[in-house]
Amino acid sequence: MADSSILTLGTARSLLVDTSVYDSRIAETTKDHVFLGMACNDEEDMLPKVETRVVLVGAAGRNGALVKALQDINTPCILTDDIQELGDGENTDFETVFVLTDFDSPDYNYLYKRDNRIVGPPVVLHCAAKEEPLQFSCRPLYCTTMLNLSLCFTGFRNKEEMKKLVNLVHHMGGTIRKDFSTKVTHLIAYSTHGEKYRLAVCMGTPILTPSWIHKAWERRDEVHFYAGEEEFRTEFKVPPFQDCILSFLGFSDDEKTNMEERTLKHGGSSLQVGDERCTHMVVEENSVKELPFSPMKLYVVKQEWFWGSIQMDARAGESMYFYEKNGSPAMKKAVSLLSLTTPNSNRKRRRLRDTLAQFTNETEISPFPPPRKRPSAEHSLSIGSLLDISNTEACKALAESSKPSKSSTPILSKQSARWQVSKELYQTESNYVDILSTIIQLFKLPLEKEEQVGGAILAQEEMKTIFGSIPEIYDVHTRIKGHLQELLTDWSEDRSIGDIILKYSKELVKAYPPFVNFFEMSKETIVRCEKQKPRFHAFLKINQAKPECGRQTLVELLIRPVQRLPSVALLLNDIKKHTSDDNPDKITLEKAIESLKEVMTHINEDKRRTEGQKQIFDVVYEVVDCPANLLSSHRTLVHRVETIALGEQPCDRGEHVTLFLFNDCLEIARKRHKVINTFKSPLGQTRPPPPLKHIALMPLSQIRRVLDLQDTEECVNAFALVVRPPTEQENLLFSFQLAGEETVKSAWLRTLCRHVANTICKADAEDLIQCTDPDSLRVSTKDMDSTLSKASRAIKKTSKKVTRAFSFTKTPKRVIQRAFMASSTPDEKRLSCENRLGSSSTLAAHHSPSMVNLPSMFERKYHTFSRSTTHLF
Repeated sequence: MADSSILTLGTARSLLVDTSVYDSRIAETTKDHVFLGMACNDEEDMLPKVETRVVLVGAAGRNGALVKALQDINTPCILTDDIQELGDGENTDFETVFVLTDFDSPDYNYLYKRDNRIVGPPVVLHCAAKEEPLQFSCRPLYCTTMLNLSLCFTGFRNKEEMKKLVNLVHHMGGTIRKDFSTKVTHLIAYSTHGEKYRLAVCMGTPILTPSWIHKAWERRDEVHFYAGEEEFRTEFKVPPFQDCILSFLGFSDDEKTNMEERTLKHGGSSLQVGDERCTHMVVEENSVKELPFSPMKLYVVKQEWFWGSIQMDARAGESMYFYEKNGSPAMKKAVSLLSLTTPNSNRKRRRLRDTLAQFTNETEISPFPPPRKRPSAEHSLSIGSLLDISNTEACKALAESSKPSKSSTPILSKQSARWQVSKELYQTESNYVDILSTIIQLFKLPLEKEEQVGGAILAQEEMKTIFGSIPEIYDVHTRIKGHLQELLTDWSEDRSIGDIILKYSKELVKAYPPFVNFFEMSKETIVRCEKQKPRFHAFLKINQAKPECGRQTLVELLIRPVQRLPSVALLLNDIKKHTSDDNPDKITLEKAIESLKEVMTHINEDKRRTEGQKQIFDVVYEVVDCPANLLSSHRTLVHRVETIALGEQPCDRGEHVTLFLFNDCLEIARKRHKVINTFKSPLGQTRPPPPLKHIALMPLSQIRRVLDLQDTEECVNAFALVVRPPTEQENLLFSFQLAGEETVKSAWLRTLCRHVANTICKADAEDLIQCTDPDSLRVSTKDMDSTLSKASRAIKKTSKKVTRAFSFTKTPKRVIQRAFMASSTPDEKRLSCENRLGSSSTLAAHHSPSMVNLPSMFERKYHTFSRSTTHLF
């Protein structure tokens, strides 16, 4: 059967691509597949131009938007409810296009049988929106929802169902291809079997269920909707275990439960081992020695098949993961290549004894060549873990290079304590480089690989967070390892080890802080992604089980850079202890140790700064409308205190207030009353809504006095701040009660006063604290949690919106003045009088330009004890 193309008439140009016929298993050929095409553009120009007329049938004619759209593209239209006059197809003077709103109506069947051109309203609206001529297709075209999409079908047994799907695709502007090729954009599959499915997986072609077509057809009237959008099609992906029934053999109860849950989540089901309905049996190859029965019509696969399918988000081919019994020829061949043992028990024990001797004597490299061994025995030493310090080619090279020669140093010098510790430094460095190489080769590069099957497993931001500067660290230590190997190969007691470390100290300073500082974040990202992303969890399961990892997780491997520099410093100290005083390397080693300490000090200081900045970012995310200028390189978070407001400022009495004390300012925020939206990051994770609302960011220089309110029957665990904003001519009183028992009031007030004193350059911070009777300030914590008090606060919050713009009442401030003057020195009293009489510029002179002023809420004179004060929060 031939492909169908688009007929272009007059000056109109079609946006549709060629259409291929659907699967040949459908015997009959319907009218949908008859096509009329043009051989070339020259023949198109030879056609006589035919006038186009559009007929709006029934409900389409009563759609004003359609009429206007046709006017926008300069196309005349006719409205009719009787299609028999215009739908006979015998008029050659016009090319008539019928617009129908229902492609399952008698009118549609009448026009379709007479080969009339039929389009849906979305086609007209689509062309009008793009300011293009009306499209013409050889088959009925309702919308452009699948324009430029080429589909292929597999796994269908019901021909009638498939025929309906093909018609829907054509009505939405898509094309159908019989054979799978690179031109196919989407594969519609009923199962995960078949050659087409395998090809689609290899080529990364989206594999979708028929529901995708039906759902797209339901949205056919949405002009701007496109079925090929990834966000829409994701929910219709064929899961990797569709039509698969799995059983699990050899796993622990927890592992089995986890795998059964993931099977169900990815479209499959699970049954007990031995059930005849099972299609696959997943075997834990390390614990299962022999199968309990001989499977006939059953795939027996290793667990790598299971995790690989989840990682690819598609069913992996079973042929690569077949489980082989221990007695099978294939397994015998594998064992003969990898095992230390042979069938002969004496040979087995002898070889094991030699291997253990090799491990126990690894620190004593003989200057004489080792006795000749059989090739098989030499090969047996290569199966050790990558992380085993005895298993490195470099160590073998050292052993070979330790043969005596005329120019070599005496044998005893090579067996000295300095040599032994130097060799240990090299061995640990070699193992460390191997671990870094494993992280890069086994984890980082595969995750960065472009065009991964199923798409990228992690986002770029997550990759940077997890691996950081690992490549830079690997590069530096690879060169250090090379120098150490060269030094030990041509060993002499006066060779300098310290010079090697000194040479790369600056590069270590550059490479380590970016990774060490964010290691906790890296670990958290791995844990979070493993929980939220099944493909990443499967990726880790597959790769962490490989021998290169030495049975360690990615997090355990990534902690090695954090531990490496202290370990090197300890080894250098040991080398220094075994270095004679007249050896030039003694002084060099001391310098190298000091340089490493400087590197670690720099890392620790940088880590503290990074953690401090992270804490400030957390505050910004936690507080709505938090000023952006809170973020500063010199600012650090000192303490956080949960309180309850006792006065009318800075917010209503009874509000839950959080105080964030920084080294130079105080952020005041209250608990939000209503939390609605959530923030969603580009990585797909949802951040919880900010629980706090910003009230004020106050420089510590504005705090004139800290009042320690004595505990009474009506006032418990309370304190107050006497504040003088530059915009105010009088002092303001902020009173709070500490919430909870976590914060000790005396310690909190001392910490606050110390940082206020540092900000205003005052030596004695204790002078800022004043013990005061709460009754003199009319501060009380009584009835804060009573029902009446809560009801009163609710009424005030409701009424303040009405009175906000009309209340200008002012009340005396004698109580605040009395409290401040009673605890002030004569100089401060004189300064207070000057401030009251001075200009606003004089007030501003006491404010540090690097600080942030209180917000405009203080530009009006609000008073602490007025019950009719205007409320802005």
